[in-house]
Amino acid sequence: MSGMTGNDIAQVLYLGLLGAAIAGYYFASHRGNLGPTLRALMLWALIFVGVIAAYGMWSDIRGTVAPGQQLLADGRIEAPLGRDGHYHLTADVNGVPVKFVVDTGASEIVLSREDAARVGLDPATLDYWGAAQTANGMVRTAPVQLDEIRLGPIVDDGVAAVVNDGNLDFSLLGMGYLNRFAHIEISGGRLILTR
Repeated sequence: MSGMTGNDIAQVLYLGLLGAAIAGYYFASHRGNLGPTLRALMLWALIFVGVIAAYGMWSDIRGTVAPGQQLLADGRIEAPLGRDGHYHLTADVNGVPVKFVVDTGASEIVLSREDAARVGLDPATLDYWGAAQTANGMVRTAPVQLDEIRLGPIVDDGVAAVVNDGNLDFSLLGMGYLNRFAHIEISGGRLILTR
């Protein structure tokens, strides 16, 4: 198993558990001399093992069923439409991964207070002199400058943004950043960005 990562070993173990569960059920269901109670007990034990194996592989299953953003061979970045009807992108801000909702209605990058703290800004010390109209009314905003935003191979330094002083579930990737791309395409439930 040399050269295998921890994730590879875990996947092999989970697949082994799942295989053992299937083989065990087959053995139990074709074993004529086992009593009905023992057979039911074995069935429930195998179902339990199968659920544990499926739970352990959930991140792989989710990535296959609902894939996230991709970097295409020609340098384009592609993201599928999320279940919530929005496009989501993850970018490294000051070296920290931040999940964004792509929002063409936002004029700038808008960070939640939580994401601002994660990327090295202190929301308690910011000057909230700006204001933004949202679906929930007016909120105060603090202008900031981000040292670096990295989206796949694309790196931008010294990017203007604001920190939202209200409640914000996701940070927003607004037009101030999207306008840096030469081409923005939304087609067939996919967002494609080309620099």
